[in-house]
Amino acid sequence: MQLPQSFSETDNLDLLARQLVEGFIIGLHRSPYHGFSVEFAEHRQYNQGDNLKHVDWKVYGRRDVMVTKKYEEETNLRCCIAIDTSGSMYFPETGINKLQYSCIGAAALMRLLRKQLDAFAIATLQDHLVYLSRFGTTSLHYKQQIAQLQQLASGKHQQRKTHLSAALHELAERIHQRSLVILFTDIPYGEIADQSFLDAVLHLRYRKNEVVIFHLVDKALEEDFDLENVPHELIDLETGRSVKLHPHSIREKYLLHLRAYREKISNFCQQHHIDLIPYGLDQPITNILQQYLQKRARLM
Repeated sequence: MQLPQSFSETDNLDLLARQLVEGFIIGLHRSPYHGFSVEFAEHRQYNQGDNLKHVDWKVYGRRDVMVTKKYEEETNLRCCIAIDTSGSMYFPETGINKLQYSCIGAAALMRLLRKQLDAFAIATLQDHLVYLSRFGTTSLHYKQQIAQLQQLASGKHQQRKTHLSAALHELAERIHQRSLVILFTDIPYGEIADQSFLDAVLHLRYRKNEVVIFHLVDKALEEDFDLENVPHELIDLETGRSVKLHPHSIREKYLLHLRAYREKISNFCQQHHIDLIPYGLDQPITNILQQYLQKRARLM
């Protein structure tokens, strides 16, 4: 399913998430590849001693597999979806920006988590932990978090600088240990240079959490620095400061710094067993769902 060209307060985030997840599940069932379970009915594997009245005999008849029906209180996983809400996440200024992309991805993940009866929470980050929900699996909890994401995705750009590392330290202290933390962020350059972001992510790991980072980028503008060969004025979305430059005069130096920045993050994540996933805004949201399922399969 293609995302809309833009997102406004009139768009229904719940409907969009439902369409994305349903299309994704249909695609999995049609796929000839089997990297993880595609049985999204609320079941778990039958264990010796389980009450036979809870066995789903229809599934047994179709697949010759013994599974029992899951109930609301059962959960295999706690997943906290954390979203960076700094000013730079409102880039680009046309189309779906990074923050809106994160909200759509988070909504789709919540819907998928709820189908599997895994508990989920939402966190929003600035220079502190702005919002943190409880972990839950109920339809009421899902609706409350969808409303939170809807408000966030529909908001106008706010010129605010975020100290993301401080918010991550606070998050690490407040969530359950041994949770899965999925972070949507564009990873602030300054906090990589002074190591503070990496130290904050390590805090999450030391608390025995698994961490997945979706590093959001606009490939053409940020990775390739593909700007027209005329003078430009670039504006910092966090501070409002501007600089006038000719893109081709600094492109080589910019790409050199970008490569070093990326290598530092990548090496750190490999060393500490953190899943770092560079994610272009041109990629389908369903790739996020697939990455989550692959991670979940490794954890189970």
